[in-house]
Amino acid sequence: MQELISRVENLTGITMNHTTSLVMIFGIIFLTAIIIHIILHRIVLRTLEKHASAHLWLQIITQNKLFHRLAFTLQGIIVNIQAALWLHKGSEAAGVLTTCAQLWIMVYALLSLFSLLDVILNLSQKLPAASQLPLKGIFQGIKLISAILVGILIISLLIGQSPAILISGLGAMAAVLMLVFKDPILGLVAGIQLSANDMLKLGDWLEMPKYGADGAVTDIGLTTVKVRNWDNTITTIPTWSLVSDSFKNWSGMSASGGRRIKRSINIDVTSIHFLDEEEQQRLRQAHLLKPYLETRHQEILLWNSQLDAPASALNHRQMTNIGTFRAYLNEYLRNHPRIRKDMTLMVRQLAPDDFGLPIEIYAFTSTVVWLEYESIQADIFDHIFAVVEEFGLRIHQTPTGSDIRTLAGAFQRQSS
Repeated sequence: MQELISRVENLTGITMNHTTSLVMIFGIIFLTAIIIHIILHRIVLRTLEKHASAHLWLQIITQNKLFHRLAFTLQGIIVNIQAALWLHKGSEAAGVLTTCAQLWIMVYALLSLFSLLDVILNLSQKLPAASQLPLKGIFQGIKLISAILVGILIISLLIGQSPAILISGLGAMAAVLMLVFKDPILGLVAGIQLSANDMLKLGDWLEMPKYGADGAVTDIGLTTVKVRNWDNTITTIPTWSLVSDSFKNWSGMSASGGRRIKRSINIDVTSIHFLDEEEQQRLRQAHLLKPYLETRHQEILLWNSQLDAPASALNHRQMTNIGTFRAYLNEYLRNHPRIRKDMTLMVRQLAPDDFGLPIEIYAFTSTVVWLEYESIQADIFDHIFAVVEEFGLRIHQTPTGSDIRTLAGAFQRQSS
């Protein structure tokens, strides 16, 4: 550069002092930076943006400003090279310009890394396998570590000390740093565990009563997991709590293709009795019950014929209305078009209590869609409530105010 200044002095016949030559060098560097900026941002980047719509990966890169930040990083590198070539090494002007250029390079290199991670995250969400991994939390952890390292480099550059001195000094502040960055550190470890053990993915149905969460996972971050509840509210859960506490993931149910029905009705035990011949003949008209009744009738006749005992309900076997009712429900479910036959299907009795004898329906629907599931379940129990009287059974129901008023009115009429 000094040779160029000497040639200019010989051609113009003007002797330049140090300040004038310094201004000239800075002007050339500034002019070069402007020209490179125009070429990169007005020509190269605009050309890429025009062709971005034709390629998904190029569109994602453009949206995350990766090329813009790389262009700014390249401009800083060029300015730093010019300062090293054209200015005297060790001079104050060279030190200031080099320091500014290096700070520029580190900041935009860090932002470029952030953009690159965002591009990888967005591209991974387009792939079925990678989209289910909690990569966002891991990438946020990488961003945090990178920002800390670049911050250390910036401070060391400004104070003129080696980064090793600052890093060694951080050992004394480890306890403070662990306290300040406790949630990010725990979240990073939890995110790795969630990914490695396939515990949670985006879109999973998560239920965690401790935090009032019951809905679909919409975001898995470094420190928080967001759940959109079924009432459209958003619950934010600390990421580390998914490892330290228990939660229910309904993704297995969704993947199986069948959702469980597990609901019972309470039968009034005073309505349970043996079936007489007339009731058996009437129930044989039901095509679902006819095979059962005939097989059961022959079995009971054979048993009773071999029994050498007086005819008594205590000695002989008979069919009950509650047992026949269970057999009917079992056949009804097995013939239902929306009930899975390859999964557990049963009608069972539970322990009787103050509310009667519970008869539980345990089956799986052929769909996991919530609206369809509720409709199937409601249709089944609508039918059960409607046919229970055909078996001479009654549903237990706690007396209501209307029942008490009716009973009181009956007593009044009798007394009058």
